[in-house]
Amino acid sequence: SGFDISIGEVVQMITDAMGQDIEVIADQERFRPEGSEVDRLLASTEKARRLLEWKPKYGGLDGFGSGLKTTIEWFSTADNLNLYKPDIYNL
Repeated sequence: SGFDISIGEVVQMITDAMGQDIEVIADQERFRPEGSEVDRLLASTEKARRLLEWKPKYGGLDGFGSGLKTTIEWFSTADNLNLYKPDIYNL
């Protein structure tokens, strides 16, 4: 992706795009213990770009925001919900 973003930032982007104001309640028992994992995960698309001449349709933070808006629009269309099958694993 070339950038990192926190879950809190993603939640804020979604609520902004949907025009909602929510309160996030964090359960301390669900937090990872100190030192249990890396602090940040950041993927690099450089190898795919170089070997496959690939580039993301939605790149960077602005692209991520555009992708979120497109996803929200899709789920906001009633007919699309008939296509969505949350009970099976989809790729």
